Amino acid sequence: MVPHRRPTPNGYTAPARTPDMSDTSDWRERLVENRAEKDRFLAEHPQSPIPPEQRDGFDGLAYYDPDPDYRVQAAVEVHDDPEPAYMETTTGGEMRYLRAVTLRFDLDGTEHTLAGYRQPGEGHLFVPFRDKTTGQQTYSAGRYMELELDGEPSELPERVTLDFNLAYNPFCAYSETFDCPLPPEENWLEAAVEAGERDEPAQ
Repeated sequence: MVPHRRPTPNGYTAPARTPDMSDTSDWRERLVENRAEKDRFLAEHPQSPIPPEQRDGFDGLAYYDPDPDYRVQAAVEVHDDPEPAYMETTTGGEMRYLRAVTLRFDLDGTEHTLAGYRQPGEGHLFVPFRDKTTGQQTYSAGRYMELELDGEPSELPERVTLDFNLAYNPFCAYSETFDCPLPPEENWLEAAVEAGERDEPAQ
């Protein structure tokens, strides 16, 4: 099985890179451009996770409309001595991460938390999650987000922007050859996150 990776214009990265959308002045335009770029990658790139025989019929991913209400400010609690977290994978395996931070934020007037995980040497925090749309409007195994790091988690500001419009499906949504970690129960949100990638293909 191939470990999950996320596309960029030049193919895979390890880890994936997330577009910087902290500047709100042209946020919607950059989000639409990012989605179009990903659709091109999936349709045309040799490393697309979509099987070659299915690419001619690929018309783009399905997304929720951009919604600034799902760009929230999250308080960052850094864990100086992070505990290991073991995530089951879509193929029945297990992946080890470190629980680096806890993110606290309000969504629709209710406080929620998500854990941010890291593997040694990675330049981002991995934030997998499930929500009330999982298995209904969004991918049944959950979705992912990432937060870029310019150093160690301890160097993060006290608050960061958590943009659910960037929530994306893991590669195993397109092919069973990929092995993707499943969001642990502590990252199951009791809210419907109607933002980011949807499950059904675009029409």
